Amino acid sequence: MSQFLFDDTQSPPSNAFRILLTGFGPFYHYKENPSWLAVKSLHNAIITPDSLLNPITVDGKVIALDDGMGGSRPIHITALEVPMTYEAVLDTVPGFHARPPLLPPDLKQTFFPTPASGYDFIFHVGVAGRGPLRMERLGHKLGYHMKDASGKLASIVQSSPKDNSGADDRLVAENIERERLGMEIVENPGGETTTRPTRGFGTGYDSFPDEIMTDIDVLRLVQDLKRSGTEQIYTSMDAGHYLADYMYYCSLAESKRNVKPYEKRRSTQVLFMHCPPVGQPLTTEDVTEAIKRIIVWVCNELLAMDEADDDAPGVKASTISNAKGSVLNIAKAGEPKPV
Repeated sequence: MSQFLFDDTQSPPSNAFRILLTGFGPFYHYKENPSWLAVKSLHNAIITPDSLLNPITVDGKVIALDDGMGGSRPIHITALEVPMTYEAVLDTVPGFHARPPLLPPDLKQTFFPTPASGYDFIFHVGVAGRGPLRMERLGHKLGYHMKDASGKLASIVQSSPKDNSGADDRLVAENIERERLGMEIVENPGGETTTRPTRGFGTGYDSFPDEIMTDIDVLRLVQDLKRSGTEQIYTSMDAGHYLADYMYYCSLAESKRNVKPYEKRRSTQVLFMHCPPVGQPLTTEDVTEAIKRIIVWVCNELLAMDEADDDAPGVKASTISNAKGSVLNIAKAGEPKPV
């Protein structure tokens, strides 16, 4: 079984999928965030399906990422640590989705030029409490009342009547997240009759809904991973209304913002995964292997999407048949019309 490769001297292959993988920085009692521990070893890695410990099968077939020329299309990963603050998320995540993407200027590692057309897939990883991996399906716009690593809260936003709907659900999610992280970092309303202000995304995100779901089929992803040997994983509909949720919503919104209706290109796919603290029960190596498997699965989906677009009628075909069976000549772009 081959291992994934690292090369800080050469640019990524021109046909490589470009992946941005993020983990969070230190907070609370974590001098090094477990999410970053699992992510950082993959920086500048080039992986292929045969670099996995066990193959992934989809519909009974082993993922190969066939490039159409008898080879496997490589995947290049850029790994980045994001400080665990609301401000850092707002300062960095929109740049991840720019074209070309913009990375923070003060990076210490070796980073290759970002892809001009944007990353194919942005995968965020954060830590939660003890238990399996959690693949999050959606991000929330409002309801952020827990302090970040710097002791600050998310911005106050203008509330509206509909903002109060689901408040009980947000409180339950908040309590669960506090219990998972073992932290007491919740905003104090200041009195029994004082209502906490609405916090979350305001200016610049007004047109986005209260919840945004990922375009990735998380249910099928988890099913395929379980069938292929990754058993400690499940789906989640609540990312916790903390930094993980905040980053996820921001990234999902920016992905949608940067797709123009007149462009024939797929949007950058976005996903968030929660991992447990080290050894509870998964090791860092277990989480890293799961990250690789998820990336390969998503890239296989992207390859299928690209092939479907290429095979769309009138896009690449040089001849098609009409309803009567007669062959019609269709000129490709740049080709002279047949005479």
